[in-house]
Amino acid sequence: MTSQFFTYNKPKVIQALRYHFITRREIKIMIILVNVFAIISAALFFFKRISPFAFSISSILWFALMIVFWFLLPQMIYKKAPTFQDRLQAILTADEFRIENDRGGRSWPWADFSTWMESPHFFHLYFNSRSFFIVPKDAFEGDEVHEARNIFKEKISKR
Repeated sequence: MTSQFFTYNKPKVIQALRYHFITRREIKIMIILVNVFAIISAALFFFKRISPFAFSISSILWFALMIVFWFLLPQMIYKKAPTFQDRLQAILTADEFRIENDRGGRSWPWADFSTWMESPHFFHLYFNSRSFFIVPKDAFEGDEVHEARNIFKEKISKR
């Protein structure tokens, strides 16, 4: 199955990268811990058990963490990856996943992918927990999105 040529839409890619970060187990745990810490520090401040300075530091930590994961990290990854500036075509066959552009292409056998997941605008194809490729659903016309989803279900285990 061959998709149409596609380019990446920056706001959608940023959203997909945020989705990736938020679904990571270690980041979920860290966000939960920082939120619990912020709630406890707010309660301790309310009951006058800690100083305003300590409460301010915990609030700054919470805001900094949210800014890093929600804004800075996705922007840095988008700027660093030249793939997001390219015009690509995805090709799904029984044996492999292939990406091509005007300069050439690269193939991966389905066994190279460990998992996959679907976000609102993309299919995330994971090589491992930190390395992945995102394919926009816009790259597939009409029922081809369902065909692509079925191929991913068949060839790669779901996250």
